[in-house]
Amino acid sequence: MSDGLNVLGGPLEPCGFDPLTGFWRDGSCRTGGDDLGVHAVCAVMTDEFLDYSAKVGNDLSTPRPEYGFSGLVAGDRWCLCADRWQQAVEAGMAPRVVLEATHALALEFCSLDALRTHAVDA
Repeated sequence: MSDGLNVLGGPLEPCGFDPLTGFWRDGSCRTGGDDLGVHAVCAVMTDEFLDYSAKVGNDLSTPRPEYGFSGLVAGDRWCLCADRWQQAVEAGMAPRVVLEATHALALEFCSLDALRTHAVDA
């Protein structure tokens, strides 16, 4: 597990606490160790992305109370798997990202240019 740096080279900032996100459900897109999915991209959900994600097999909208998951809605921040975000880029469905809260390991799957193009402050 690594607190690490963000994609801009600075300290990794929190992604979101409501809903509580991150592989370790600590509000951060920290990754490493057991996080085989590399939940490193802090993304701001949109209806379009949530629909797309469900169509490709990852339904993030439906509540799953047995896992303490209330389901996501547009506007929620969520730590996405870096390869899933890249897949969404290629499909033209990528949600916006928070660069300061996106772990540097995302760069193994996504280009910094693509992340910057989709940054919330871009």
